[in-house]
Amino acid sequence: MIQLIESLPSGTLGFSCSGRLSGEEMQRRVIPSIEAALLEFDHVKVMVVFEPSFEGLSLEAVWDDTNFGLRHWDGLEKLAVATNLGWVRNGMRALAVLLPCPVHLFSLEEQDNARRWLSEALGTVHLERQGEVITIGLIGQLDRDVYRRIDDDLAQLFSEVDRPRVLLDLRDFDGWLGLNALRQHLALIRDYRHRPQRLAVVSSQPWQPLAQRLIQPFSQAQTQTFTGSDLLAAQEWICAD
Repeated sequence: MIQLIESLPSGTLGFSCSGRLSGEEMQRRVIPSIEAALLEFDHVKVMVVFEPSFEGLSLEAVWDDTNFGLRHWDGLEKLAVATNLGWVRNGMRALAVLLPCPVHLFSLEEQDNARRWLSEALGTVHLERQGEVITIGLIGQLDRDVYRRIDDDLAQLFSEVDRPRVLLDLRDFDGWLGLNALRQHLALIRDYRHRPQRLAVVSSQPWQPLAQRLIQPFSQAQTQTFTGSDLLAAQEWICAD
């Protein structure tokens, strides 16, 4: 049985699942709710609670779920799953690496935390320009919406400087939330890789391998990586003639 979870914020849907789910229930409760939300919002957040009595999906429901997922692959912004069932948790961990949106697992006792996670923005990008130097700071865990929010501001900054010097600050970066966020980051690199005359990447130790990979597309620019404790040296290098 599938029951709708009430009192969730606008753009967020919730489903409580128990027993064995049929294709008829998917067609009647889940699919119309999400499709209606996607007509109103570009992306929706979903909370799914698997009760202790949940037994799985019928073959018809699996087909409906797979078919629906393929049609609306990019429509999900976040997925929170609350359950104490070990086999469901293991299955969701395996599925999470394939989904384009961030997935977070919670216990049944943590449903308030699941609601909070769905509502909060976990990361941001800080932009700043001083003369020819554009500083881009990645902070926290980034979702795809972060890149959409900064797109116009970033384009404006790069339009103000013909050959900018770019300092990419990864000291407080915690990674990407989902494959779509990573794709947005790679698209950003593609769009601006020919612009900088100099690129400095400052990162903490865990992100040093990423820092090395990030400078590879900027082969036409002078590039250098620095550790997090060498921010001042990076700033001096980026400004040097």
